[in-house]
Amino acid sequence: MSVFRTKSIEQSLAAADEVDHQLKRRLSALDLVVFGIGVIIGAGIFTVTGRAAQQYAGPAVVYSFILGAVVCGLAAICYAEFASTVPVSGSAYTFSYATLGEIIAWAIGWDLLLELMLGASVVAQGWSTYFVTLLDQLGITWPAALGPAEGWHFDVPAFILVAALTLLVAKGIKESMRVNLVLVGVKLFIVFFVIIAGIGFINRDNWTPFIPPSAPGAKGSEGIHAPVIQLITGMTPATFGILGIMSAAALVFFAYIGFDVVATTAEEAKNPQRDLPRGIIGSLVICTILYVAVALVITGMQPYNEIDPKAALANAFVAVGKDGYATLISAGAVAGLTTVVMTLIIGATRVTFAMSRDRLLPPSLGVTNPRTGTPVKLTLMIGGAVAVAASITPIGTLEEMVNIGTLSAFILVSLAVPILRKRRPDLKRAFKVPGNPWIPWLSAAFCFYLILNLSLETWLRFLVWMAIGFVIYFLYSRHHSKLETTQDESVSEPPEMIKEH
Repeated sequence: MSVFRTKSIEQSLAAADEVDHQLKRRLSALDLVVFGIGVIIGAGIFTVTGRAAQQYAGPAVVYSFILGAVVCGLAAICYAEFASTVPVSGSAYTFSYATLGEIIAWAIGWDLLLELMLGASVVAQGWSTYFVTLLDQLGITWPAALGPAEGWHFDVPAFILVAALTLLVAKGIKESMRVNLVLVGVKLFIVFFVIIAGIGFINRDNWTPFIPPSAPGAKGSEGIHAPVIQLITGMTPATFGILGIMSAAALVFFAYIGFDVVATTAEEAKNPQRDLPRGIIGSLVICTILYVAVALVITGMQPYNEIDPKAALANAFVAVGKDGYATLISAGAVAGLTTVVMTLIIGATRVTFAMSRDRLLPPSLGVTNPRTGTPVKLTLMIGGAVAVAASITPIGTLEEMVNIGTLSAFILVSLAVPILRKRRPDLKRAFKVPGNPWIPWLSAAFCFYLILNLSLETWLRFLVWMAIGFVIYFLYSRHHSKLETTQDESVSEPPEMIKEH
């Protein structure tokens, strides 16, 4: 059989009904919107906003957020069509399997595993830093030997956080969503607090000029550390001005990453055809409005060149004499990053669950517990790996690998939409991307442009990771694939029923 064999939609839906590999449908549209907000609003709004404004775009970072939202919005509607048409766990992995072939599906699943697990590890380390900072603001001294610290160390707070969240996720998706709902509520309160309280400290002079004049880019972006697009075109890097806005858009784009994780819960939604598009698009719209509002407030409170790129929100209030507000914001950051780590663990578990059910990974990993309705063994393995990575690995520059993994998934999902439209026009689509195939092609092109803005070093590391994945595929997955071992397996559900599934 060809490595480009595809798994039909009927096979994907039938697999979701296997007794030992069946997830429970417990999530409503509200759960999915909150789930999306929980992962999107995280480290981005607390750190990326300040860095993008101070180093790249000034007050015009508002335009960067809008550009990032447009690119993400195009990808989001592609995800929404697929998720409502193929409401099965696995997100981009499942979509690719139905359209582009098994080897592409394996590549994107392996890619998503990197994105989600590494993302959870990185955010857990960020949570640890905010947690210790909050304790310090409350007058509690955390032993430096227990982390976080620079270089190789054992980060105890990060390990405890991931371990606790892993046990929660293993207990059940609904229980996880209840905790997520509370923490997202706290996080949104802090964001609204920043916006409302900060309005009174806005000095409009700080918005002039709104688009600072272009300036040469920072040194240190040469050779392997240079963006690929810079190496291809030979252009000189620049900050501020129009190019600065574009550079900032490539940076703040990653503050939106997370809406795609909503698609990984497709099999646990009560009414996936209706609720998944609402969850994906709704969470993205809400977060875009909040990001733009926060960017306006922060750049209005301080001159853009005085913004602290590491803790913009908290230090903006310190600059206007409201130190007490900084403690409240730090508490919000701790709550906010907690939901991000939990959501990424859920996403990584669901993607791996789908791969094991297709036998590209050992099928025993994907067996669900009849009481919790979750793949407990797999959850503990994923959580354990994330906890170890978060506690002993100096992630640092590996953060960009999360970005390249996400953008790769966006490109493939966008390209797959018109392919499935052509191959299976008979399928019922509760949501359709308008302007097919031009909108999906435009989405893929924008994502490809952003991926070219990542460094050559990131590309090389990504290629090494993918090479390891292909070795595993050809040595194990290809021969154990369900399509390989059950070539003559028939689907019990007729096409007429599938259309109304």
